[in-house]
Amino acid sequence: MALLMVSTSAYPCTGITLKSTDGGVVVSRTVEWALNDAQHNKILVVPRNKQFVGQTPEGYNGKKWKGNYGFVTLTAYGQPYGPDGLNEEGLYVGVYYLPDFAEYAIYDSTKAENSMSVGDLMQWMLSSFKTVDEIIDNLNNVIVVNVDNKEFGGAALPFHFKIVDPSGNSKIIEIVNNGEVKVYDPYIGVITNSPTYDWHLINQRNYLSLSTNPNSQMSFDGYNLKPLGGGSGLIGLPGDFTPPSRFVRAAAFTASCRPLETTLDAVFESFRILDNFNIPLGAQVPKEHLPTDIVSATQVTSASDLKNKVYYYHTMWNRQIRKIDLNTIDFATVKEQIIDDDELKTNTVKDVTPKLNSKKK
Repeated sequence: MALLMVSTSAYPCTGITLKSTDGGVVVSRTVEWALNDAQHNKILVVPRNKQFVGQTPEGYNGKKWKGNYGFVTLTAYGQPYGPDGLNEEGLYVGVYYLPDFAEYAIYDSTKAENSMSVGDLMQWMLSSFKTVDEIIDNLNNVIVVNVDNKEFGGAALPFHFKIVDPSGNSKIIEIVNNGEVKVYDPYIGVITNSPTYDWHLINQRNYLSLSTNPNSQMSFDGYNLKPLGGGSGLIGLPGDFTPPSRFVRAAAFTASCRPLETTLDAVFESFRILDNFNIPLGAQVPKEHLPTDIVSATQVTSASDLKNKVYYYHTMWNRQIRKIDLNTIDFATVKEQIIDDDELKTNTVKDVTPKLNSKKK
C-alpha cells in the first residue's frame, strides 16, 4: 500500500500565470518529483534548425521535422525534454502529470510518419511554433502514442500541457480516451494535475464564497464575535497537497494578486505565490520510502518571462534565483549543451554580519 501511495502521489506540480501593466506575461510553476533526483535542475539549450525524429514503440521511426526555433528546457533523467521550456520567440510549453486520465493513441505502424512520443510533442511545439494559435492549428498533424521510456526513472508518462505565448494567449491540451485531443481555456492561468481540466472547473463552484474581505462581526446572545485576524474571508481554502486543493489555492492567490507594474515584479511575485506550494519531502513520501539523493519533493521552481524571453529558476539544491536570457543566445550557432549550475549542490548564503572595526577610536 505504501508503494502504491508513493507511485501515484510523487508528481504533484502547480502552475500559474501573472500579468503586469507593462504588458508582461510571466508563466511560473513548481516541479515536484519525490522518487529520486530526476536532474530537473539541468537545463538543455537546443539550437535552431535541429533535425528531430519522433519515437514510437518500434524505435526512432516517427515524425521527422526540422526545428524553426531554438529553445531552453528543463531536463528529466538526461532526456531532451522535461517539465517546461521557453523558445526564442517567447513561446512557453509546460508539462504536468495527468495520471489515470491521459491516454495516448494506439500505435498504428502505417501512421508512423506522423507519430511521436509525448516528450517529442513538447520538443515539436517548442521548436516549430511561436504562437499558441499555430500549435492548435497543427495539432491534428501529429499522433501522440505511448512509448515506454525506461530511462525516465521507470515512471509512466501521462502528461497534459499548458502553452502560452507573449500575447497572453494560452491553452490547456489534454490527450484522453486513446488519442482524443481536448483543448481548454485556462482558468486564470492555473493548472495542476488529475483529474481532467473540466473537472477542476466544476470543482471551483464549491468555493464561490471565498473572499479576501474579512468576515463581519456578529452578535449572539450578548456575545460580540469578531474575526481572529486577517484572512478570515479565506477560511475554507483547502491546504493539502492534492491536485484539486492546489488548483483552488493557486486560483485564489492568482485572483487576489496585488497590482504588478513591471514584468520583473510579476516574476518575483510568482516565486512568492509558489512558495505556498513547496512540498517538504517528508510530507509527500512515507518515512520507510524516503529517497536518499534528494532534499525536497519540490525539485525546481521556474518563472518564464515571455515578453523579455528570460527564463528564471531556483532548485532544491540552491534557492538563489538564476536566469537564462534567451536574447543573448545566438540559436543559429549555439551548440546543444547542458547548463548545470548545481554541480556542487550547495546553497548560496550571503553573510551580511556587521564587521567589527579593529581600530580603536
